[in-house]
Amino acid sequence: MNTLHNGEYFGHTNDIVNLDGLIITDTEYTHPYVDWHYHENAYFTFLLQGNMIEGNKKEIYECSAGTLLYHHWEDPHYNSKPDVFTRGFHIEITQNWLERFDIQKNKVEGSFNIKNPAFKLLVHQIFKETKTNSTSFEMAVSQLLLHLFSQLTHEKESKDRKPLWVGQINEILHENFAETLNLAELSKTLNIHPVHLSRDFHKYFHCNLGEYLRKLKINKSMELLNSPSSLTDIALECGFADQSHFIRCFKENIGITPLKYRNLLKTC
Repeated sequence: MNTLHNGEYFGHTNDIVNLDGLIITDTEYTHPYVDWHYHENAYFTFLLQGNMIEGNKKEIYECSAGTLLYHHWEDPHYNSKPDVFTRGFHIEITQNWLERFDIQKNKVEGSFNIKNPAFKLLVHQIFKETKTNSTSFEMAVSQLLLHLFSQLTHEKESKDRKPLWVGQINEILHENFAETLNLAELSKTLNIHPVHLSRDFHKYFHCNLGEYLRKLKINKSMELLNSPSSLTDIALECGFADQSHFIRCFKENIGITPLKYRNLLKTC
């Protein structure tokens, strides 16, 4: 089985950033099929453009733009992709980095698909930091990544203690975030009192219902920023009231406007 070392991926790497214990790459995938292999370091893969399929010992993921995967170190997997332009953003974490920040490796073992929109927004922010070349970007990247690991560890630890309605509402919100949702109707569907739902939502999602919906909308908008669609069309498709509302929410969460982020996506 092939072992890939620091910063190595199957494809053409457009950009690579080496920090102290982190290797961040922006790679175009060029192989239609990559047989079973593993990487010597743990890493996140964030699909910026295109589509691919990834399989590991437990699951097979159909990945489109906006998919975020985590791979533990030396965890075997394989990949295939259709004949379309496909681009991945990788954050590779060495053992030294994990030890320096006292992160226990066994807290996030295995390979898995991360669907929480808040986690995806953190990776979008890391991507933005690596492209804007600010003087403090190394510290900003480390802070964002530490926050991501903290939240990811907390989610993994509490997964078995979540009531059934948490998974149900998460599925409903992911499928219907662009529509006008009503707390009373959601409560009726889940057979939960509105007060109970409103009170306990923050306990499991670490934000209120409105904030979670905005994060889902922004993540979807980032996928569409790869397309030639206008900002007005993207705003409407994602369920924002108008373009101004979209731009304001986007900047609050990412730190720059959608147009500036679109330009970053074009810089390989």
